[in-house]
Amino acid sequence: ISGYSLVVQARDSGTPPLSSSVTVNVDISDVNDNSPVFTPANYTAVIQENKPVGTSILQLVVTDKDSFHNGPPFTFTILTGNEEEEFTLDPHGVLRSAVIFKHMVSTEYVLCVQAKDSGKPQQVSHTYVQVRVIEESIHKPTAIPLEIFIVTMEDDFPGGVIGKIHATDQDVYDVLTYTLKSEQKSLFKVNSHDGKIIALGGLDNGKYVLNVSVSDGRFQVPIDVVVHVEQLLQEMLQNTVTIRFENMSPEDFVGLHMHGFRRTLRNAVLSQKQDSLHIISIQPVAGSSQLDMLFAVQMHSGGFYKPAYLIQKLTNARRHLENVIRISAILEKNCSGLDCQEQHCEQSLSIDSHSLMTYSTARISFVCPRFYRNVRCMC
Repeated sequence: ISGYSLVVQARDSGTPPLSSSVTVNVDISDVNDNSPVFTPANYTAVIQENKPVGTSILQLVVTDKDSFHNGPPFTFTILTGNEEEEFTLDPHGVLRSAVIFKHMVSTEYVLCVQAKDSGKPQQVSHTYVQVRVIEESIHKPTAIPLEIFIVTMEDDFPGGVIGKIHATDQDVYDVLTYTLKSEQKSLFKVNSHDGKIIALGGLDNGKYVLNVSVSDGRFQVPIDVVVHVEQLLQEMLQNTVTIRFENMSPEDFVGLHMHGFRRTLRNAVLSQKQDSLHIISIQPVAGSSQLDMLFAVQMHSGGFYKPAYLIQKLTNARRHLENVIRISAILEKNCSGLDCQEQHCEQSLSIDSHSLMTYSTARISFVCPRFYRNVRCMC
């Protein structure tokens, strides 16, 4: 407890008794009676041979239970194990290489490190750091090509994470870093540590080929990343049809079925080869394991086929479609729960272009806007 605040009252013996109060603040000054504590108590680390001088090997973590003026900043010193000065230790507790290590010369070093706090008198503690020198990387990283599909309303893409590069390396201790060629950084970014791809706002319609590479510090490998951006037209929303799938997650659909089902769907609903199939969005059905896919078909002449025409085509080809994936329902109107009796059920579809859903798998990523259905009975 760093302090107490007491209210003290004095009362006299008169009739009636009179009194007054005063506040007494008692501050407890800290004595430097706690030594620094290393977490963990001892360390193990590895460094690959032939790494450049100044390579970071380890970050020491030290805490102190005393007040701030009796704790940090800490003074770090290597007491033993560094007689040849192979290591340096900076004021922040980062252990770095001071030479280029060779696995054939020595495979292991044991350092005794001291941490001293800033109190008076100073308190000290010790830890042991075991550093193993391992052979340099012998395997190149391997990365899976990534194809990204972005669907957005006209000139209204807000940006965000659109996918993630999946890369591996057979060298256990290799740390992978990802880079993107500088001329593409005005539109995209790649997180250097985890490979997440970020698109900035305002992407135009079209195809983008990203020049991405992954490195383990020795080998650098290019990765094929292709981004397709499709801008929706308002007219598409008035001519959508929904296919509802049973027991399907968005990621499974994107990663396992989207390419194959798109091809089968094109064969089922396109009247001419020049017609265009547009997958507008995919979205889980709330409270169920079902998945809705919205699509529209554009004629070569520029207009769109009416939903009733597409549903007739789908109904005729349903058995063929279900050879690829199980379909729960084909919906033009979604009026479940409404009893319109002799009235007409009217559906309106709205798109929230600023609420993007990203379904990312190792090979394919699909980014689409969230959609909402409103249904009501009309005379």
